[in-house]
Amino acid sequence: MSAVSPNQTQDLAWLLRGLGEEVPVIRGSVLLSSDGMLKAAHGFDRASAEQLAALASGLFSLGRSAGTKFDNNNEVRQVVVELKFSQLFISWAGYNSVLAVLARAEADPAVVGFEMARLIKAVRPFLHTAARPAATTSDHDRSI
Repeated sequence: MSAVSPNQTQDLAWLLRGLGEEVPVIRGSVLLSSDGMLKAAHGFDRASAEQLAALASGLFSLGRSAGTKFDNNNEVRQVVVELKFSQLFISWAGYNSVLAVLARAEADPAVVGFEMARLIKAVRPFLHTAARPAATTSDHDRSI
Protein backbone atom coordinates (compact mmCIF):
# COMPACT_ATOMS: atom_id res chain seq x y z
CA MET A 1 0.00 0.00 0.00
CA SER A 2 1.41 3.37 -1.01
CA ALA A 3 1.66 6.12 1.57
CA VAL A 4 2.53 9.78 1.25
CA SER A 5 6.07 10.52 2.30
CA PRO A 6 6.81 13.73 4.21
CA ASN A 7 8.27 15.46 1.15
CA GLN A 8 5.14 14.60 -0.89
CA THR A 9 2.77 16.12 1.66
CA GLN A 10 3.34 19.70 0.50
CA ASP A 11 2.88 18.58 -3.10
CA LEU A 12 -0.73 17.58 -2.31
CA ALA A 13 -1.81 21.20 -1.90
CA TRP A 14 -1.95 21.56 -5.69
CA LEU A 15 -4.68 18.88 -5.76
CA LEU A 16 -6.76 20.88 -3.32
CA ARG A 17 -6.10 24.08 -5.25
CA GLY A 18 -7.29 22.34 -8.43
CA LEU A 19 -10.47 21.24 -6.68
CA GLY A 20 -11.14 24.82 -5.65
CA GLU A 21 -10.58 26.02 -9.21
CA GLU A 22 -12.90 23.33 -10.56
CA VAL A 23 -15.65 24.23 -8.06
CA PRO A 24 -15.46 27.99 -7.38
CA VAL A 25 -17.95 27.84 -4.47
CA ILE A 26 -15.34 25.99 -2.40
CA ARG A 27 -13.87 28.33 0.21
CA GLY A 28 -11.06 25.96 1.18
CA SER A 29 -10.13 22.36 1.81
CA VAL A 30 -7.86 20.23 3.94
CA LEU A 31 -6.45 16.75 3.63
CA LEU A 32 -5.79 15.11 6.97
CA SER A 33 -4.95 11.81 8.55
CA SER A 34 -7.96 10.19 10.17
CA ASP A 35 -6.53 11.11 13.59
CA GLY A 36 -6.55 14.82 12.70
CA MET A 37 -2.99 15.58 11.53
CA LEU A 38 -2.99 18.16 8.74
CA LYS A 39 -1.37 16.85 5.53
CA ALA A 40 -2.23 19.60 3.02
CA ALA A 41 -4.47 22.65 2.82
CA HIS A 42 -5.72 25.24 0.40
CA GLY A 43 -7.65 28.42 1.13
CA PHE A 44 -6.88 28.66 4.85
CA ASP A 45 -4.10 30.06 6.97
CA ARG A 46 -2.17 27.42 8.92
CA ALA A 47 -4.08 27.86 12.20
CA SER A 48 -7.50 27.66 10.50
CA ALA A 49 -6.42 24.64 8.45
CA GLU A 50 -5.25 22.82 11.58
CA GLN A 51 -8.47 23.68 13.40
CA LEU A 52 -10.59 22.44 10.47
CA ALA A 53 -8.52 19.24 10.36
CA ALA A 54 -9.19 18.63 14.05
CA LEU A 55 -12.92 19.32 13.64
CA ALA A 56 -13.17 17.12 10.56
CA SER A 57 -11.38 14.29 12.34
CA GLY A 58 -13.83 14.50 15.24
CA LEU A 59 -16.91 14.56 12.99
CA PHE A 60 -15.54 11.69 10.89
CA SER A 61 -14.92 9.69 14.06
CA LEU A 62 -18.49 10.35 15.23
CA GLY A 63 -19.74 9.09 11.87
CA ARG A 64 -17.69 5.91 12.26
CA SER A 65 -19.10 5.39 15.76
CA ALA A 66 -22.66 5.88 14.47
CA GLY A 67 -22.00 3.40 11.67
CA THR A 68 -20.60 0.83 14.06
CA LYS A 69 -23.60 1.13 16.37
CA PHE A 70 -26.44 1.49 13.86
CA ASP A 71 -25.13 0.17 10.53
CA ASN A 72 -22.91 -2.71 11.67
CA ASN A 73 -20.07 -1.12 9.71
CA ASN A 74 -17.68 1.74 10.45
CA GLU A 75 -17.17 2.85 6.84
CA VAL A 76 -18.16 6.49 6.40
CA ARG A 77 -18.78 7.74 2.89
CA GLN A 78 -19.46 11.35 3.73
CA VAL A 79 -20.40 13.64 6.58
CA VAL A 80 -22.18 16.88 5.65
CA VAL A 81 -22.70 19.80 8.02
CA GLU A 82 -24.95 22.62 6.86
CA LEU A 83 -24.09 25.90 8.54
CA LYS A 84 -25.77 29.28 8.09
CA PHE A 85 -23.22 30.60 5.56
CA SER A 86 -21.29 27.45 4.63
CA GLN A 87 -21.48 23.73 4.02
CA LEU A 88 -18.81 21.35 5.31
CA PHE A 89 -18.20 18.08 3.47
CA ILE A 90 -16.00 15.38 5.00
CA SER A 91 -15.13 12.22 3.05
CA TRP A 92 -12.92 9.19 3.41
CA ALA A 93 -9.97 9.78 1.07
CA GLY A 94 -7.97 6.56 1.28
CA TYR A 95 -6.28 4.47 3.90
CA ASN A 96 -6.16 6.55 7.11
CA SER A 97 -6.96 9.79 5.20
CA VAL A 98 -9.87 12.22 5.16
CA LEU A 99 -10.74 15.13 2.86
CA ALA A 100 -12.69 18.09 4.27
CA VAL A 101 -14.10 20.80 2.04
CA LEU A 102 -15.75 24.02 3.20
CA ALA A 103 -18.06 25.51 0.55
CA ARG A 104 -20.30 28.56 0.47
CA ALA A 105 -23.96 28.08 1.47
CA GLU A 106 -25.19 28.29 -2.13
CA ALA A 107 -23.02 25.35 -3.23
CA ASP A 108 -24.83 22.44 -4.84
CA PRO A 109 -24.03 19.48 -2.55
CA ALA A 110 -24.26 17.04 -5.46
CA VAL A 111 -21.62 18.96 -7.41
CA VAL A 112 -19.25 19.32 -4.46
CA GLY A 113 -19.67 15.67 -3.47
CA PHE A 114 -19.17 14.49 -7.06
CA GLU A 115 -15.99 16.53 -7.54
CA MET A 116 -14.60 15.37 -4.20
CA ALA A 117 -15.28 11.74 -5.13
CA ARG A 118 -13.74 12.23 -8.57
CA LEU A 119 -10.56 13.71 -7.07
CA ILE A 120 -10.30 10.97 -4.46
CA LYS A 121 -10.82 8.21 -7.02
CA ALA A 122 -8.23 9.68 -9.39
CA VAL A 123 -5.42 9.97 -6.83
CA ARG A 124 -6.41 7.70 -3.92
CA PRO A 125 -3.07 5.80 -3.68
CA PHE A 126 -1.26 9.12 -3.14
CA LEU A 127 -3.67 10.16 -0.39
CA HIS A 128 -3.02 7.16 1.87
CA THR A 129 -1.47 7.92 5.24
CA ALA A 130 0.79 5.36 6.87
CA ALA A 131 -0.22 4.42 10.40
CA ARG A 132 1.94 5.97 13.07
CA PRO A 133 3.97 3.52 15.12
CA ALA A 134 2.66 2.90 18.61
CA ALA A 135 4.61 4.55 21.40
CA THR A 136 6.67 2.13 23.44
CA THR A 137 7.04 2.29 27.19
CA SER A 138 10.58 3.60 26.83
CA ASP A 139 9.33 6.40 24.52
CA HIS A 140 6.77 7.39 27.15
CA ASP A 141 9.38 7.33 29.93
CA ARG A 142 11.67 9.65 27.95
CA SER A 143 8.95 12.27 27.52
CA ILE A 144 8.24 12.55 31.24
